[in-house]
Amino acid sequence: MKKTKYIPSGGLAFTEEKDMKILAQYAKKGWMVERFTNFGYKLVVGEPKNIDYSLDYQKGADEEYFLFFEEAGWSHVCSIGDEIHLFCATAGTKPIYTDTPTTIEKYEREKKQMGKSALPLLISTIVFLFLSNIDWGFELAGVVMWILGTLSLVLLIFPGLPYLGYQYKLMKLKKGSLH
Repeated sequence: MKKTKYIPSGGLAFTEEKDMKILAQYAKKGWMVERFTNFGYKLVVGEPKNIDYSLDYQKGADEEYFLFFEEAGWSHVCSIGDEIHLFCATAGTKPIYTDTPTTIEKYEREKKQMGKSALPLLISTIVFLFLSNIDWGFELAGVVMWILGTLSLVLLIFPGLPYLGYQYKLMKLKKGSLH
């Protein structure tokens, strides 16, 4: 029997809640999250457990941060870099975020982080694509600008779409329809 399994994510900005439910269903079957992968999660065979998973976004998390969650019944599973942290707890444990204002704070932080990456890429995409339409007197300059604009646009997808996803979540939270 295979001892590892890779589960794709729909993108944390878009399907965070759905991903957490799917991971909990796998845990009931004995497939436990070991770590994040590029586009999802690596699961390993373990004892079936009735647990819930939850994410938090905290740049520069320290020992006190993790201790706070541990005291609330949530165990740290893994992190992506120094910012996205996955926790698990026995099913029914009080959620990490229980009220709208703290949930809004959570998504505002992540939206801001994505925006810091998306804005320069958006500006460079616009500038390069604008410059590609200028008659430079030689064809190669326009082609180079178009290629750079297209490359910037492709790179913009990675922070830009999550930024829009978090913006949408925030809009729904503020209207009171996400929780």
